[in-house]
Amino acid sequence: MRRGPFIVVVGLLSVVLALCAAAFAYNALQPQRMAHGITVNGVDIGGLTRAQARAKLSAQLLAPLQRTVTILLPSGKRARLNPTTAQVRMDIDRALAQADKLSRQGSILGHVWRDVTGGKIKRPLTASLSYSQAAVRATVARIAGRIDHPAQDATVAPQGGALVTTPGHNGAAVQRSVLRRAIVRRLMHANGSDRVRVPVRNVRPDVTEQDLGARYPSYVLVDRNAFQLHLFKNLKLVKSYPIAVGMQGLETPAGLYDIQDKQVDPTWHVPDSDWAGDLAGKTVPPGPDDPLKARWMGFNGSAGIHGTSELGSLGSAASHGCIRMAVPDVENLYDQVDVGTPVYIE
Repeated sequence: MRRGPFIVVVGLLSVVLALCAAAFAYNALQPQRMAHGITVNGVDIGGLTRAQARAKLSAQLLAPLQRTVTILLPSGKRARLNPTTAQVRMDIDRALAQADKLSRQGSILGHVWRDVTGGKIKRPLTASLSYSQAAVRATVARIAGRIDHPAQDATVAPQGGALVTTPGHNGAAVQRSVLRRAIVRRLMHANGSDRVRVPVRNVRPDVTEQDLGARYPSYVLVDRNAFQLHLFKNLKLVKSYPIAVGMQGLETPAGLYDIQDKQVDPTWHVPDSDWAGDLAGKTVPPGPDDPLKARWMGFNGSAGIHGTSELGSLGSAASHGCIRMAVPDVENLYDQVDVGTPVYIE
């Protein structure tokens, strides 16, 4: 080889080696920094050490989320969920590990060249946010426990020979899923208000006062003291009948019942009781000897409403517990009530 070219080659190699040595020395002397152009959740961490990047991300991304969410109740009171209880976390270290890995990709010469020339790695990274779902759900459940109340159905109650209605009332229920989402938005986003209003929906009663008439197409009210049976249709009094009720010691049972069975020209199954004498436990078919005339509407097991031929007993306490009516009256009543009709005896 000629001397001239050899000297040139040796010179070039020396320059290359010198540059490599300089690059290694430069890289060794420089602290490990994130490559320019890397961002985490939009925050630029290029040129920062890992410690510097962590501090910057904590200050700009996590610190603004460390706020208490104030929840405004309809009553004007407030509930709160602080970030410690909510366990708001940001996975900054995972994002920094990705940034480190990106920054170390390639050769040392490449790193040095990028630093010297101001080259960038344009890679947006994401630090994920997390929170305690259990804490949010517990907060919502606690608030709902203070607000939720069931609707009250309209009711009807006998009183003094009349039917008195009580209107229903709406209930309230917290829209839990809506409230949960609103709380999470406040926990995970620093922008905007830190307050949440509790969304509440009205709960309508199943039975309103307007529904009661249809709910009670017929209703029988027995006033034992006045010896009257009142028939209501759609809660309106349509007719009153004179009756006889149970004598002392065999009183017609007070309370709310319903018609359990209906019979035309019923057979009398005599109760096995002392007052029945020789007939106790026997069966008396329809006819002159059967005191149950024309119709039978049973309630409370053995008691019932029936026709009687003893018209003189009407307006008194004369029966053995049943309700006696004149035959035309019991036939009229029979046609206007169904099995299931309420029978209230005062």
